Formats: sequence, C-alpha cells, structure tokens
Amino acid sequence: MPALNWPEIRTKFARDWVDETSEREGAQTFWNEFFEVFGVNRRRTGIRFEKAAQCFGRKAKGRIDVFWPGTLLAEHKSAGEDLDAAHTQATGYFDGLTDEELPRYVVVSDFANFRLYDLDDGSQIEFPLKKLPDKVAAFGFIAGYQKIKIRADG
Repeated sequence: MPALNWPEIRTKFARDWVDETSEREGAQTFWNEFFEVFGVNRRRTGIRFEKAAQCFGRKAKGRIDVFWPGTLLAEHKSAGEDLDAAHTQATGYFDGLTDEELPRYVVVSDFANFRLYDLDDGSQIEFPLKKLPDKVAAFGFIAGYQKIKIRADG
C-alpha cells in the first residue's frame, strides 16, 4: 500500500517542481515523474523524448520534447518562456508525422504553468502547477480515462 494517497501524490508533485526553471536540466525528469502520477511508465507505453521531426517552416529537423504517438505531443520550455510560441512550435511538427502518429492532445509547459489542448473537441485548459491537484482530471487520458458525451433525448 502506498504511503501517500492520490491527492497527496499530486500535491507532492506540484510541490517538488515549484522551483524548477531550466528546461535543459529538468524537463525529462519532470515528465517521467508526471507520468508516474498516473501510474504510467514512459518506456513501457512508447512515450519518447526528443523525437526528431520535420517542423513546418524549417529546413532542418527539430525535436519533439515529449511524444506519445497518437496521444500526446508536449513542448516544454524554461520558466517564463512564451507558451503561445511553444504551442506554435508543437503544432508545427504535425506535418512531419504520419496520420497514425498525430496526437489528440498537445500540452505546453514552462514548469510553473500547463496549457492542455484537446484537438478533437477544440477545448483548452490552462492553469499553474500549484493547481494541478485540482485540475489533474484534465489529464485523465494518460491513465486511460476517456471523455464521453451524454445527450438527453427528448
């Protein structure tokens, strides 16, 4: 039995990462630990770091920070960097991916903030890391949860 319950684990993750600022020094560990919050082992699910991909508008290939084919593409920046630019960079990689690899979700982060895009329904949520315990359900897809729509027939 784990020493901490789910809310405590989420809070601990947010607390552990509150002072990180450098993409180069911490991003991969950040994402490994983030996936572990959901019980997901990155290597066992095919999630990769630094996947080479052609980026729209560039002659040279770029590198996707976090890539889970068909599910998630994440672009991570150092603290305070422009998340709009990170989103543009992330979606710029789409032209270099096959249809099967195209993600449903794009997430951009600078450690202190998350912005999650659901490309199927067009929704977007943004919140600071400290709010992760309250907003973690937005990332339920990582643990295999799916959104369903319920309609009232009438």
